[in-house]
Amino acid sequence: MRAVVQRVSRAEVRSEGEILGSVGTGLLVFLAVGSEDSAADAISLAQKVVDLRVFQDDRGKMNLSLRDVQGQVLVVSQFTLYGDCRKGNRPSFIRAALPEKARSLYLAFLDRLASSGIAASSGRFQASMEVALVNEGPVTILLDSEKSF
Repeated sequence: MRAVVQRVSRAEVRSEGEILGSVGTGLLVFLAVGSEDSAADAISLAQKVVDLRVFQDDRGKMNLSLRDVQGQVLVVSQFTLYGDCRKGNRPSFIRAALPEKARSLYLAFLDRLASSGIAASSGRFQASMEVALVNEGPVTILLDSEKSF
């Protein structure tokens, strides 16, 4: 699995004019599922997001997690994170999981966030979406499961 994690002061995702999800202080996670990924990868990566210490403490150090700041998470599926442009100019998505598997692991990721006590909202899987955000810092982190390399 692959995730681009951005620290935000606010973010929202829309599809066809409808707000699907929004958050205040927290993280925006663009999530891609790879063809080799498993439920264990989804659980592990979700827990990494929960425990990620990217929020500033009172000394200005990135030392606090979502729990520490009572942050929220907005998760948006984005298979294009597996786009491979090493050959030519048109991305290949051969390493991305097929939709049925990707949906299942995307939902497992969301379930793990919820079971960790983190308020999470999401976009709509396989929908065309518009994402608006205010990236704080800016802080952007790339997380990969071991199989993504």
